[in-house]
Amino acid sequence: MSSSLPSRALSDALSRLDQLTNWERKPRGEMRVGLEPMLDLMQRLGNPHQSFRAIHVAGTKGKGSICALVEASLLQAGWRVGRYASPHVDRVNERVSILGQAVEDDNLAQAVMQVLDCYQGAKREATAGEDATWFDVITAAAFVAFKDAGLNWAVVEVGLGGRLDSTNVVFGEIAVVTNIELEHTEILGNTREAIAGEKVGILKPGATLATTLAAADAAGHVLQQRADDLGCRVLRTDVPDDATIAQKNNALVGLVLDELGRQGESATAAAQAGKPIGAWLLDETVREKARLPGRMERFNVKLPANSQARQRLVPVLMDGAHVPFNIEAVLRDITGSSDTRGECVAIVALASDKDAQGFLAVLSRHVAYAVFTEASGSGRAHPSSELEMLAKSMGMDCEAEPDAQKAFDRAAARVLEGDGWMLVTGSLYLVGALRGAVIEGAS
Repeated sequence: MSSSLPSRALSDALSRLDQLTNWERKPRGEMRVGLEPMLDLMQRLGNPHQSFRAIHVAGTKGKGSICALVEASLLQAGWRVGRYASPHVDRVNERVSILGQAVEDDNLAQAVMQVLDCYQGAKREATAGEDATWFDVITAAAFVAFKDAGLNWAVVEVGLGGRLDSTNVVFGEIAVVTNIELEHTEILGNTREAIAGEKVGILKPGATLATTLAAADAAGHVLQQRADDLGCRVLRTDVPDDATIAQKNNALVGLVLDELGRQGESATAAAQAGKPIGAWLLDETVREKARLPGRMERFNVKLPANSQARQRLVPVLMDGAHVPFNIEAVLRDITGSSDTRGECVAIVALASDKDAQGFLAVLSRHVAYAVFTEASGSGRAHPSSELEMLAKSMGMDCEAEPDAQKAFDRAAARVLEGDGWMLVTGSLYLVGALRGAVIEGAS
């Protein structure tokens, strides 16, 4: 999904890395999850994950945005901060942010090669590290890069679940669980309570838990019970149910920042030196710096005229939402904006492990027309023809086109017939496949 070529060193490192199993590209039911390979790699690398303090973020949706907001806030306060995220949209470097910038190619290449050398050592000695996966190695490489950069803090996003995720070797002084909905049920469990038990597995003795979930909520009760067992404090947001995604994210990040201040952490930037860290850091500058590709991202794109329609600027919104409750929130926020008018034409791809029926049930209430496609980068795309059949059974006006670029062209032709807007959703891999072309056409 890269929009620009990596350096030769990084290309060589990634080629070597790609020999390993990449669970992000396999059917979820086949995944191996466990911490033993990561712990072996960490020991062989000199425990780079212990060289920085961490804030650890899990949850069904919103993890990336929460991490970016915390990172931007702490950078504004003068801290030396890194952020680890997944997946990436355009380049693998996006996963490893150092002082607010994607890690340099050669630095990432060096870290990846160092981890792979340790992996080879584990293979020779037949220790747990011989079972390390692609995600284990890229996670370990991020921690090596953070250590090499001399960072004080890292904001670490969970890849999948929490308890057995590769990132769970870090001690998150504040553990965040954004929300809990049904996802990856083959691995995490078939109920919100079971999934909550996996995600709150990032909470460790001595840490503080921050969440949007009320104690009375079934999943929230699981979080509270785990916190009680470990003797951990729990912080909860207090926002109305109809709050926007941004409002909910800001409230949760505000809790995290205020807690850091309560624990005695202060800003070091010259203009703010000594001032306790707090939600006051979340100003417009910070929120703008924290914007991520493929999360409520908007472009005005000049679509070419065809024989039936004139050329015009069309709003194109890109969001990788892939679970029903999140696409519902995304569409509510978008349609509630005065900037978006007319009918929505959507380009949609879903991975095979996603709740297609639930997702399409939401789309059917908001979208005038859909073009279903496949994001091949995931390696486990739901066939576009099956999505089309399912959507038509729900009464949706739609078509299927497996090629993502052709699907975009078909959606563009459709939107030019009216006066509406376009939505690219269902998969960050789809966003990555189309984002470069969308940017080129943007005004």
